[in-house]
Amino acid sequence: MNRSIIIVNQYIGSPHHGMEYRHYYLAKNLMALGYQVTLVSGSYSHLFSQLPKTQGKFTHETIDAIEYIWVKVPKYRSSKSIGRIWNMLSFAWNLRSLKISGAPHVLVSSPSLFPIKIAKKWVKRFQSKLFFEVRDIWPLTLVELSNLTSTHPLIRVMEYYEKFAYRHADKVISLLPAAQEHFVSQGMRADKFVYLPNGIEIEGGELVPLPSSLEMKIPKEKFIVAYAGTIGLANNLGYLVEAAETLKTYRDIHFIILGQGGETQELQNRVQKLGLENITFIGAVKKEMVGSFLEKVDVAFISLLPEKLFRFGVSPNKVFEYMYAKKPIVWAVEAGNNLVEEAQCGISVPLNNVLKLKEAILELKLLSREKREELGQNGYNFVNIHHSYRMLAEKLIKIIEE
Repeated sequence: MNRSIIIVNQYIGSPHHGMEYRHYYLAKNLMALGYQVTLVSGSYSHLFSQLPKTQGKFTHETIDAIEYIWVKVPKYRSSKSIGRIWNMLSFAWNLRSLKISGAPHVLVSSPSLFPIKIAKKWVKRFQSKLFFEVRDIWPLTLVELSNLTSTHPLIRVMEYYEKFAYRHADKVISLLPAAQEHFVSQGMRADKFVYLPNGIEIEGGELVPLPSSLEMKIPKEKFIVAYAGTIGLANNLGYLVEAAETLKTYRDIHFIILGQGGETQELQNRVQKLGLENITFIGAVKKEMVGSFLEKVDVAFISLLPEKLFRFGVSPNKVFEYMYAKKPIVWAVEAGNNLVEEAQCGISVPLNNVLKLKEAILELKLLSREKREELGQNGYNFVNIHHSYRMLAEKLIKIIEE
């Protein structure tokens, strides 16, 4: 039986380089289950915190026993620049001369679509299987989030590659639970669809304590409502600030925003202008410290600004971190799925309805500690059963071997 796979995604990171982590953790768990895994990534991503050291067109590196192949690609100015498209094209062009040993299965992950035809040639030669993973639906994402129309030449070219992937992949793996109808409309057979969401690594995850200087910023003997993650426009944290303003007379309720991002200063200025003393900002901490922070809060909050693309569902990693920390969650996201409702681990509120958010926070505060712990346990059970990377790796093996 063929138990080897190459995962091609030019944005694969590692704990040493930064995001993205999905395929690093899938690889670790696939290897623990007896698979040989090679990760093929690009030498530059706007998500990397540390660029890999590369020489020549291909650089081989072993990271935590996982074989990486870094493909040389040009840098680009921002995630929305035309240089990013050139980066994608260069990645696919260079892949043409990559020498592959053995006869592995191949998984190509979006958003970059251009490697799919090269991967199809590989599996035809190897007589192995081809899998297409959709994390972002391109080119639809470009059409709905930019000024490009569906008739733009770039969109037409990308759509050609998208349809090729749906037609030729043995299975189409989606992180979006409600995307099957769109895939079918683009030429996929319905029986190819498989849902494999984002996950969380629970194996060997030792908590790292917060530095005492940060721990001192967390009020004692108060009901803590917290957000932990990127502080960006899409994270809709102005909604949480508005709720904090309506609850400022409740001296035993405190809000904490942990993280860093483009909206940090704007939110801090807003809190200062409103004269709010019930919100504390704590800067970004190491990933291993987030669990230690969440241990000290009572309720976790998530919201996302609405996007049409959310009709296909969402799979935000921070929700899984909240669940694993056994925290009740306030979910303020309009999407094709509702993870908090599925897990029965908190309260869902309409987007940007400050009164409903205030009521949800007060409702959770009034619950007994035992009831809040029950909600937290529901989330913990749910994430272990449905979203641990070990479970996801096991499911991926079933997809490969069926």
